[in-house]
Amino acid sequence: MLVTGGGIASANTGSTDGPTASDPQTFVSVPTSTSKPTPTPTPTTFGVATEEVPLPFELTTVDDPLLDQGTNALVTAGVNGLKVITYRVTMVDGIEISREVIKEVVQTAPVNEVTAIGSKAPVAAPVPFAQQGGGDCDSNYADACVPISSDVDCAGGSGNGPDYVQGPVRIVGSDIYDLDRDGDGIACD
Repeated sequence: MLVTGGGIASANTGSTDGPTASDPQTFVSVPTSTSKPTPTPTPTTFGVATEEVPLPFELTTVDDPLLDQGTNALVTAGVNGLKVITYRVTMVDGIEISREVIKEVVQTAPVNEVTAIGSKAPVAAPVPFAQQGGGDCDSNYADACVPISSDVDCAGGSGNGPDYVQGPVRIVGSDIYDLDRDGDGIACD
């Protein structure tokens, strides 16, 4: 090889088959294997979530002998309770894929509603007393009709009438016919 003037000269031995240093060279692109990008791992995160669930109250009844049959009264108003459920939440790429219950706590217990149902038998209405003798009754006496008359005596007693009353008779005013001989407020007993 001969170097002149700062260039490279090629000494040729007579064969010109291949490229020389002074010939322009072309570069050929050689295909390279395409590398697949390394997959990015999908981020998995965990979190905690809570949920409040109402606990419904129950309806109950009790027998109340002080209330008339066919009636009822609210004894205790029902109130719903509250349960808090805590979950462990698994998320992949920001999307929830599962949740697992890790704790349940009854924060407020429900209060059952209680209604009293009446069981007291109705009291029979008092039967009006049939008046004796068909006349008016004296308002000084009760529990039996003492007729308004010139004289009234206890039936079955020693009095001579003209009218009689079957006792017992309660004195509620003045004993104008002197029927209560022992003064205890009850006549013809």
